[in-house]
Amino acid sequence: MELLDSGKSQSQVADELGVTQSAVSKWVSARRQGGQDGLKAKPHPGRPKKLTDSQVKKLVAMLLQSPRKHGFPTDLWTLARIAELIERKFDVSYDPSGVWHVMARLNWSAQKPERQARERDAEAVQAWRERDWARIKKRSA
Repeated sequence: MELLDSGKSQSQVADELGVTQSAVSKWVSARRQGGQDGLKAKPHPGRPKKLTDSQVKKLVAMLLQSPRKHGFPTDLWTLARIAELIERKFDVSYDPSGVWHVMARLNWSAQKPERQARERDAEAVQAWRERDWARIKKRSA
């Protein structure tokens, strides 16, 4: 606006600032209609959230529980299962890809379950750690 006020044309201002002439024209119209306040950036709120903040808090509490507690056959949360849980508990429909965005907004990331052999003997593992691992560790020092 200072460049225009100093006597430069809209095309000169556009060239100097590296913008289109129509952008400069919009700035002139905005100032004409709203003064200096008309030039202030306006927020773009985007699409409204489907879940309220309190619903998201409840969802987080549910996700911290086992999926089995919510009627699923295994202890693995998937996007499809979370979408189904949201539908059942809050009557809000989400595509699994939309659930991914909700999880990202909560700073949650995809996790792979830790695999363990079915034959694993916890007592034998603990005994090995106490007996052999301590000996191996001392030797390496």
